[in-house]
Amino acid sequence: MAPNLDSPVQTQMAIAVLNRPVTNEYHDIKKSEGRPSGRRRVFVQTDSGCVLGIELDRGDNAHTVKRKLQLALHVPTDESSLTFGDLVLKNDLSAVRKDSPLLLTRNFMHRSSSTPCLSPTGKDLQHRDRSGPIEIIGCPRHHSITKQLVKSVVKAIQNVVDPIPIHNGLGGAYYFRNCKGERIAIVKPTDEEPFAPNNPKGFIGKALGQPGLKKSVRVGETGFREVAAYLLDYDHFANVPPTALVKITHSVFNVNEGVTCNISKPQNRKPKPISKIASFQQFIPHDFDAGDHGTSVFPVAAVHRIGILDVRIFNTDRHAGNLLVRKLKDGAAKFGGQVELIPIDHGLCLPETLDDPYFEWIHWPQASIPFSDEELEYIAKLDPVRDSDMLRLELPMIREACIRVLVLCTTFLKEAAAFGLCLSDIGEMMSRHFTVREEEPSELEVLCIETRKLLCDVEVFHQETHLVEEFQFDIDCEETDDLSMPKTPPGYLFGIRGGISRNPLSKLDESLEEIDEEQEEDNQDGEAEEANALQALCASKLSISPKGKTSLQGWSRSLKERLPTSASFVSLADMGEEEWGAFLEKFQELLHGAFCGRRCKRAGRRHSLGSSCQF
Repeated sequence: MAPNLDSPVQTQMAIAVLNRPVTNEYHDIKKSEGRPSGRRRVFVQTDSGCVLGIELDRGDNAHTVKRKLQLALHVPTDESSLTFGDLVLKNDLSAVRKDSPLLLTRNFMHRSSSTPCLSPTGKDLQHRDRSGPIEIIGCPRHHSITKQLVKSVVKAIQNVVDPIPIHNGLGGAYYFRNCKGERIAIVKPTDEEPFAPNNPKGFIGKALGQPGLKKSVRVGETGFREVAAYLLDYDHFANVPPTALVKITHSVFNVNEGVTCNISKPQNRKPKPISKIASFQQFIPHDFDAGDHGTSVFPVAAVHRIGILDVRIFNTDRHAGNLLVRKLKDGAAKFGGQVELIPIDHGLCLPETLDDPYFEWIHWPQASIPFSDEELEYIAKLDPVRDSDMLRLELPMIREACIRVLVLCTTFLKEAAAFGLCLSDIGEMMSRHFTVREEEPSELEVLCIETRKLLCDVEVFHQETHLVEEFQFDIDCEETDDLSMPKTPPGYLFGIRGGISRNPLSKLDESLEEIDEEQEEDNQDGEAEEANALQALCASKLSISPKGKTSLQGWSRSLKERLPTSASFVSLADMGEEEWGAFLEKFQELLHGAFCGRRCKRAGRRHSLGSSCQF
């Protein structure tokens, strides 16, 4: 199933189906679950981490919900905001489905550590929250294994088999066990993440919803990203353990002094149970992680499958410590190898903006081997629009910016794989490069910058053309006796020499003609007609230095000088739906030229290193 490099890419891309009617299974489910039922339960989490389960009636709106919360949390309703992902709930609650998590935050920004926080007392919790010790949040269709684990954990808790805190890592995490004392699940409360209010290891200082360890990932939102990675791992392709978002209650969880004042752990009495929202993932017994073993024994297919997932979800934290390695007995190997890889810790995937990803596998020999036919078929079947529909249904609190990153990266992966690039090439194009002075945007980010600039140029052209037409119409209708008076060329009115009637992008056509003439002189086989104007532009303007740094040339040079000094070069969330669709279409047009540049770079590198580096 070798890709045909001489013909247009024949993969179904996101833009081709952006405006299609949603007729898949998720649309049918949305129609039934999207309407509020007579009574439904939701879980409200305060910005200090405490969780309260309440029942909503059909007639409830945001104001009546906050009144109910006022009785339990002792906070004036005019000093709080109720949010559901990107949505600030004002009155209508139709978007809120049963078992959805809501976030209650204080409206004022500055609060001292001694200010009473939004934490219910133990009495309020027992009186108002009638949910069980562990409740799965969201649709249950994908959580059959998790349901069995939950039953085992609840039974163990009832038999006084307490969880075990995990001391390594930056955030709070706990092993939950079965009645035999065996570890079967890992629970990570969202309010114990790094910088979260109840982090047990001293990494505190921010409220839930604020920028976290990565500025593109907010505090308290890594849990649903863990679930998203599992849901997107169709057919268990990359081997992500079953994961769900839960509301869980136990006394083992950490509550920092000064953060919550109504719930405390008395010294002479048993601590009171505390409810939290957390990720709940099956614990996979393993022998070590990828950092404790040579990578040469890892199966090529296992590395490729994990890499494919990492590219799709733009994983910013794929290091050796979150790749578990399990030795297999003879005949038990899934891919013919001696070990099995299990990817975990996906809390820093799907950022709100393009960030700097980290792919541990990017320089492994396996990543330079071409994709197999089975892997290419899997990639070709990926549908970013279907992925988006699924995430909006299963994780309605996910932000739209995260979904756009998923769509962009899936589109990029599909095109790159169909073009014939290997996993290493794809990862390198997505990764940033560092100079002595500053961080430079990745090739993927450069493509996005170029795409937005082209769209901006086209928009400006259309606006100026419209102005010129109005101006010319006024001149034609103007009655004057001096018909010999020379008319000012319209282009000078707008600072464009030669008149506005010329398309600002026409230089691309001239550049293409010059390139075609030169190539026809050197080569008569007609290969010069393969690329169109935009592809030729991208290939010529995206130059790759021998050290692997991306440089912007020509009219892009001034754009690079205007790049912000922050870590975010590209934002996808500030585009409207129509602009987003146009962006994806133009982005795909530029990909072919960028891929040609990457292939030339790879060929030059192999030529300089010799055949010993070929696999």
